[in-house]
Amino acid sequence: MATILIIDDDDGFREGLAETVQDLGHDALEARSGEEAFALLGERATPDCIFLDFRLPGADGLAVLQTLRETAPLRTVPVVMLTAHATSDNTIGAMRLGAYEHLTKPVGREQIIALLARILTAQTRPAATSRFSDEVKPREPRLLGVSEAMRDVQKRLDRAAGTNATVLITGETGTGKEVAARVLHRASARASGPFVAVNCAAVPADLLESELFGHARGAFTGAQGERRGRIEEAHGGTLFLDEIGDMPLAMQAKLLRVLQERQIMPLGTNRVVDVDVRFVAATHRDLASMVNAGSFRQDLLFRLNVIPLHLPPLRERVADILPLAEHFLATLSADAARKHLAADAQRLLATFSWPGNVRELANAIERAGALAPGPVLTREDFDFLAPTTNREEETIPASLLELPLAQAVARLERALISHALAAAGDNRAEAARRLGISRQTLYSRMAALGMGDASA
Repeated sequence: MATILIIDDDDGFREGLAETVQDLGHDALEARSGEEAFALLGERATPDCIFLDFRLPGADGLAVLQTLRETAPLRTVPVVMLTAHATSDNTIGAMRLGAYEHLTKPVGREQIIALLARILTAQTRPAATSRFSDEVKPREPRLLGVSEAMRDVQKRLDRAAGTNATVLITGETGTGKEVAARVLHRASARASGPFVAVNCAAVPADLLESELFGHARGAFTGAQGERRGRIEEAHGGTLFLDEIGDMPLAMQAKLLRVLQERQIMPLGTNRVVDVDVRFVAATHRDLASMVNAGSFRQDLLFRLNVIPLHLPPLRERVADILPLAEHFLATLSADAARKHLAADAQRLLATFSWPGNVRELANAIERAGALAPGPVLTREDFDFLAPTTNREEETIPASLLELPLAQAVARLERALISHALAAAGDNRAEAARRLGISRQTLYSRMAALGMGDASA
C-alpha cells in the first residue's frame, strides 16, 4: 500500500481523487494548500506520490513544487501537477522543476489507475526511477515529452522494460530512437549490463557479419587477429541495431537464426557461443512495404516486431516543442547565465514544421543560444529557420498570430474539435478517432475549453 498526498483546494475534485486512490488500496492524505500540506508532511512519513494543483490559495503550485525540490526527504518524490487550463508556461515551469507528469482536469479514473501503476512500478525498479528523478545524470539520455503521444510512448517503454522481449522502434530520422533504446535499457533488469549500438547503414555490407559475429585470425583477408563480435559484447545487456532496414538480405537470414537460437558462430570457427542478449532494432523505413517489395524478410519482421514502439514526429506533438526547447536551453549554460525564449520566438518554434524533428530542434536551440547577444532569445535569433519552413505560418489567420501563444493554441484547438465533431455528425467517438486522440482526452479537452456538455 502506498501513501498518496493530494494538494488541491477544489474540495469535490480532491475528495473524488482521494476516493479513487483509496479504492485502489492506497492511503490518501488531503490538503487544501501548500501550507497545510507541509504541516501534514511534518507529522507523517514521506509519501510515495504527490498530486499538486497549480492554483492554490497562498503559494501557488509551482512555488510548492520548488519547496518540495529543495527539501531533502521530498526531493525525489514523484509529483503530478494538475491544472484546469494547460498552458506552455505552466508546463515548462513544471518540467524545469522536475514534475513527473502534468495532467489536465478533469482526470479520468482509468488515467489515474494507469499513472499510479507506472509510478509505483518504477519505484520498485531503481533503474526505471532514475529515468524521471532528479538523480538522473545530466549526460544520460531522457525521453522528454508531456504530450499525449509521448505519454503513450513512455507507458509502453515502462511495460517493455519489465520483459526481455525484442523491441522494434520506428519513427522518422531525428525522433530519438536511440535515446528510447537507451532509456529502455536503463529501465530494465539489464541496466547493469552493456548497451551496444550498431548502425547497420554505417557498416559496409561485406563487413557487417564480422562486426556482429566476430571472427578468428585469418578468417578473411586482413583478419590479423581474433575479434569478438558486437552480439557477444552485448552478452547480459542490450544490443541496439539501428537502421535495421538497411541490413542486406543475406545478413537478415543469419540474424533471424540468432534471434531464434540465441547462439552465434564467429567467422572462421566452428565454435558456438551462447548469448544472453536483449535485441532492440530501429528504423525510419516502412518495413512492411519492404517485405512486399522483397527487400526485407517477413519472418525477421515477425521476430523483431514483438513489442512495436513508434516515435511520432515533432510536428505531431506540438505540446512538446516548447518544453523541449527550454530543456535544451537549460543544458547550455549554468543557472546564473541561463537564457530564455521571448514570446515571438516561442510562437515561431511552435509553428515550425521541424522536418529534422527533435535533433533539428536541439541544434537550432544550440545555434541560437550560442550566437544570441542577450539572455532572451527572440524571433530574430531563429531567422535561419525561415527558409526551411513549409510556409505553414502563412496559412494561420493573422488574428491568431497576434495572440499570446496559450490563447492562440486554445482557439485553434477549439476550432479543430468543432470541425471534427461536425464532420463526425457530433459522434464523440468518431471525432476522437479523426483527431487521433482517445475519447476521454476529447472529453477532457472539451471541458477545459468550455465547449458545452463534454460528457454527452
